[in-house]
Amino acid sequence: MKNKYNHEIEERQIKQLVEKEAELIRNKNINELIPLFAKDTLSFDVIDPLQYKGISGTRQRMEGWFSTFDGPIGIDSSEMEVTASENVAFTHCLRHVNAIKADGAKLDMWWRQTTCYSKIDGNWLIMHRHSSVPFNVDTGYASLGLKPDN
Repeated sequence: MKNKYNHEIEERQIKQLVEKEAELIRNKNINELIPLFAKDTLSFDVIDPLQYKGISGTRQRMEGWFSTFDGPIGIDSSEMEVTASENVAFTHCLRHVNAIKADGAKLDMWWRQTTCYSKIDGNWLIMHRHSSVPFNVDTGYASLGLKPDN
């Protein structure tokens, strides 16, 4: 019974972290967002370059992304699944951003995201993130207009 209970606690903590991260992104709060990442975090994002390494890479990516929007960023998750143990966890979901870009254009985009977490000194931190969009093999272009089946 103890393992099931601990699993549920860890899963709940990860869900709370995911929501906290989304709220900080919505408000473009970089200073509270960055401490959610481990110092040696690694991200594979939907944009160049192939990877972002460490806190400095994550900060650079997030600051650049935040600067492309005028006002808050609408972001949410769909079909979130959480797997958690005592010190390691991961989530996978479909992420959605809906916001007005700095140039006035509207961005309404879905992508796939897997995030790996590690409990370090009693705190869950983001260790690795992989975000991707599928592509059309006939054209070689990203399939940016896809939406989840509901």
